[in-house]
Amino acid sequence: MKMGVISDVHGNYVALQRVLKALETESVDAIYCLGDIVGYYPQVNECCRALRQQHIHCIMGNHDWYMVGGYCARSKSVNTCIDYQRSIIDEDHLNWLSTLPLYRTVNDIHMLHGGWTNPLDEYLKPEAAYFSKLRGQFFFSGHTHRQILCDYGDQIYCNPGSVGQPRDNDPRAAYAIWDHGDIQLFRIEYPVDEVFKLMNNAGFDDYYYGCLLTGASHLCKLPPDYRIS
Repeated sequence: MKMGVISDVHGNYVALQRVLKALETESVDAIYCLGDIVGYYPQVNECCRALRQQHIHCIMGNHDWYMVGGYCARSKSVNTCIDYQRSIIDEDHLNWLSTLPLYRTVNDIHMLHGGWTNPLDEYLKPEAAYFSKLRGQFFFSGHTHRQILCDYGDQIYCNPGSVGQPRDNDPRAAYAIWDHGDIQLFRIEYPVDEVFKLMNNAGFDDYYYGCLLTGASHLCKLPPDYRIS
């Protein structure tokens, strides 16, 4: 089986479209999404609709959990974005999000959003000793927004990175492809200014989206001399 693996879309439909188109050209048999479909950026309905229409196998992330009734205890910015998105999301998509599982396993490929200690909210720091305590060969998770591939011999771990908000100093949308045991990492450019305009129209200032310009590890404003085209 050849499958695409994506994560952390965060309402960034502009980036998601580019990634899904790229995966279509790769003729993958299936696509799996490791969660955080919503959060931060405003096109949550478009993202949910695309994933559902293309029968993409999704997992619940912490932002998806916030959306269906949870609350982020550590970030006012996250809650501000979720409150806005909750006001615009279609009820059908909200109900769908509530049904997403915490885990998915395909053969010996084990997938979740955070980590195997806390599937929703563990910021996993991959080490051989961590995975040696788990049963299985291939492991995928998201949540950190950092693209990683670690080969420990008998076990392999991959974080495909973030589609919608990379945090590894590379602003390009990230994804991975698993092809009969071989894993490859990919990045693709997308027009970030389109997201900037959508956020402005939704009433958000650049603090919420400036990080998309550089792939910064935290929310930040655009440079003072930057002009949205």
